[in-house]
Amino acid sequence: MKIHRAIPVAVLSVAGLVPLWQYEAHTATTTEAAADVGVVPEAQTSAAPPTTTSKNGSGYGTAAPPATTTAKPPATTAAKTVNGKLVKTVHGDVQVQVTFTGDKITAVKFLKQPNTGPTKSAVPVLIQETLQAGTADVDSVSGATQTSEAYVQSLQSAIDAKGN
Repeated sequence: MKIHRAIPVAVLSVAGLVPLWQYEAHTATTTEAAADVGVVPEAQTSAAPPTTTSKNGSGYGTAAPPATTTAKPPATTAAKTVNGKLVKTVHGDVQVQVTFTGDKITAVKFLKQPNTGPTKSAVPVLIQETLQAGTADVDSVSGATQTSEAYVQSLQSAIDAKGN
């Protein structure tokens, strides 16, 4: 009669492990602060001019002192990065970060996205369409309709938050 107990125990054990085997962990790509809608300050970096060292008479040759120039760098509009709002879907959260140069969208990055196959294939399509259109007026990707709609909402909120 011990076999009659072993069969249900084995079946229930396997039934309990199946969801664990199919579980896909969602990796966080941002900090909790990135979940807020707002302007993200650009990192300011400055490159030091290259320096040349030479030792006269030691076989290394003679190096000319670095030339100084008074040319002004080309006038460019500073890039501005804005996070869109966090949009919840049944498959997972969607949030984008948009970089503007002037009024033009120059980069889009997903801060959060569902970890599903259709979403993974839709992400590059949505970003490419946005960069070509320059607006949030992009078509939904077949098979990732909810993610596409959430993307448009987050993108539009970033455009609205940018202001002028």
